Amino acid sequence: MGESLADRFVLDGYLCDWHRTAAAAEAALLTREYFLVISDIRLPDLGGDELFARLAGEHVALPPFLFITGQGNIDTAVQLLKLGAQDYITKPFDLDALMDRIQSIAGPAAPESVDALGSSPAMRHIIALLPRLAGSTTTVLITGESGVGKERIARTIHDLGGPERPFVAINCGALTETLLEAELFGYEKGAFTGALRSRRGLFEQADGGTLFLDEIGDMSLGMQTKLLRALQERSITRIGSETPTAVNIRLLCATHRDLKEMVGSGEFREDLYYRINVVQLRVPPLRERREDILWLSRLFLAEFTGHGQKPPVLTAAAEQALMAYPWPGNIRELRNTLERACLLSDSRSIGVDHLFDQPVAATEPQSTGGNLRDYLNEREREFIVRALDTSQWQIQACADTLGISRKTLWEKMRRLGIDKEDIDGVM
Repeated sequence: MGESLADRFVLDGYLCDWHRTAAAAEAALLTREYFLVISDIRLPDLGGDELFARLAGEHVALPPFLFITGQGNIDTAVQLLKLGAQDYITKPFDLDALMDRIQSIAGPAAPESVDALGSSPAMRHIIALLPRLAGSTTTVLITGESGVGKERIARTIHDLGGPERPFVAINCGALTETLLEAELFGYEKGAFTGALRSRRGLFEQADGGTLFLDEIGDMSLGMQTKLLRALQERSITRIGSETPTAVNIRLLCATHRDLKEMVGSGEFREDLYYRINVVQLRVPPLRERREDILWLSRLFLAEFTGHGQKPPVLTAAAEQALMAYPWPGNIRELRNTLERACLLSDSRSIGVDHLFDQPVAATEPQSTGGNLRDYLNEREREFIVRALDTSQWQIQACADTLGISRKTLWEKMRRLGIDKEDIDGVM
């Protein structure tokens, strides 16, 4: 039931963590922020009611709790309501009714743009900040390599603050200084050869909404000076005009370059840097958050599948190949790779040969003389080691990512012979 519920939540636009034990859920509740908790009363290690009562007794700030219970536990559920639980539902329940109940408690799902941001701890930290940023007019600088999703984050901030307002974006590195000035500030008829009519610039088009300047680090020094003046005076003057026009915009910027280093080398104005760098969000490259690779892959495969059809399934070897590949082009490259694989595959499964033109480290499983238990143990060991590397060998963080308790992770590491010093020595 847990897996089907988690799938439904994602399809309806709700990011979720599925913890199979009370211990894992408790660790997550103490370190992360959630809008809602849905808990069965019967859990393998500790009753959901006991977990709630214990956390409430310790005065932990808890999100609303919605309990799932059988007919025989209704008295327990009623007692939980007296302790402060939000509500309970009894088995069997209608899934659509549950989704309606969730929306009434937690509110509508986040915008669709949140779906493709990621589920790793690093991305969840960023996602948790976005509503707070959306509720302010603070200028935000989004940094990260090309293809990590900087514009999607900018649009999410805008959508959370009010999607009905204008959102205008431009890549500052794609235009010459003259063209960029005309695009940003607009021009009057006859201002230059080819100006056959007056045109509003992007500042005016974004008035009352958001202006997103992508790759601002590629902007020339001359254009930086003009941008700084517009931001300071909160007005622009069209090319060919002497009359300033007041503008009210929310500014979001992004770059793949190190602006602080550019300030030191004289390539970027220091005063502009401090004006746009009020809050900085660094988006890690995909290779630093490998938990997102398969999660994003499934979202993209569902996106590329026709309405009403089941998306293709990745083979085990294909998943290993995706995890092993360094993804220099980040999410953009991952998306393009999977779109190509969907076009090349004529079945419901996608293998390594559909993903890459050249062989990668992970290949289709070959028959060996070993038994199935040895093979599964080796695959489990590889998976846990990758998770530990991603979590920087923080045991609790890794256990949360894997959806198991800290004790279970230690037991698996001992059984599979996983030791950080040994791993470092091999690498």
